[in-house]
Amino acid sequence: QVQLVESGGGVVRPGGSLRLSCRASVSIHSTNNIGWYRQRPGKERELLAVFLSDGSTKYADSVRGRFTISEDIADNTVHLQMNNLEPEDTAVYYCVADTWRRHWGQGTQVTVSA
Repeated sequence: QVQLVESGGGVVRPGGSLRLSCRASVSIHSTNNIGWYRQRPGKERELLAVFLSDGSTKYADSVRGRFTISEDIADNTVHLQMNNLEPEDTAVYYCVADTWRRHWGQGTQVTVSA
């Protein structure tokens, strides 16, 4: 069982930044893919950024250039740096890791509001 614990959510003004963290209970290199999804109000969950099993990264078009995924291998942690936030980024953000099945964190709320 892989446990994922997110942190770093909060309230920020438009144009501001936040950094989310996801600490895994296993080595992140033992997972196939690990990254971030979000669910905006009334919308389905969407992939934002992910480390793929081949070592590459993938970003959604809506966040490319504003969000950056990074990893701290020693700490089993994946980060999501979010810059130039917009009200449309308001959502619950989830960390996700794939092994033989998909594991989800509990989610962290991000609210972008003036």
